Amino acid sequence: MRSTRIAISAAMLGALALPMLSATTASAAPVATAATAVPTSSCSSLPPLPYEVHTKAVTIRSKATTKSTAVGVLYRSHKFTVHKKSGNWLYITDRTTGVKGWVSGTYVYRDVRMCLS
Repeated sequence: MRSTRIAISAAMLGALALPMLSATTASAAPVATAATAVPTSSCSSLPPLPYEVHTKAVTIRSKATTKSTAVGVLYRSHKFTVHKKSGNWLYITDRTTGVKGWVSGTYVYRDVRMCLS
């Protein structure tokens, strides 16, 4: 009796699932592949990504050390230019305020593109 119930339940489930599976595969839209989504220019020819502040604010210092004098604050919304790098420190100009100084690369960095070719 129990094996009959299991067999009937399996048959019912198969009968219900089969039309759904065949309808799904028949009406599926073509999927874009990596070959069709390749940009026309190579990844290595793209310009580097911009530097960003990844905290609310970073202290701008007179030298590349945490013990040096604070000369300003670089906020997340400010635009800035990176002139040089020394270890994990970046010498920047805050274009919003005009302040020049060093900020820690722990809080200011640029994301890296990964070229898969």
